[in-house]
This record gives sequence, C-alpha cells and structure tokens, in this order.
Amino acid sequence: MLVVLKVIFAVIAAFFAGYGLITKNFEFQSYMMFFLSLMVLIIGLEEFRKERKVTGWISIVAFLFVLFASILVFLLN
Repeated sequence: MLVVLKVIFAVIAAFFAGYGLITKNFEFQSYMMFFLSLMVLIIGLEEFRKERKVTGWISIVAFLFVLFASILVFLLN
C-alpha cells in the first residue's frame, strides 16, 4: 500500500515539475512541493517499518520542513 502511495505522489510531483519546466509557468510549484513532502513521509514510514529509525526520523523532519514551506507558499500567494 505504501509503495503505491509513494509512486502516485511521485508521479503527481513529476507532472507538476514537468509542467513548470515546459511552460515556464511556476505557479504550481507549491503543489509539487506538497506532493514531494507526502512522498518523503511515505519513505520515512517505510524506513520505520524496516527498523531503520535514524533514516526514518530524518525523513520525517524533512517532510515537516517541506510541508511547512509549501503551506507558507500557499498562504502567501
């Protein structure tokens, strides 16, 4: 289940990134960051399941940072 979610979030983020690169329109960059943060959360949860706690915590902290940054961009625009 987590692998499917990780692939879905990665495809959505790649779509937004590709759209921005092709059209030079970066208004959806905050959505890309949001979906990348969700992908990093899933990676962190997978690391906890594999009992790699340090990597899991690093992923969770990265998730929180990117989520905070994307929410800030949502609120400022």
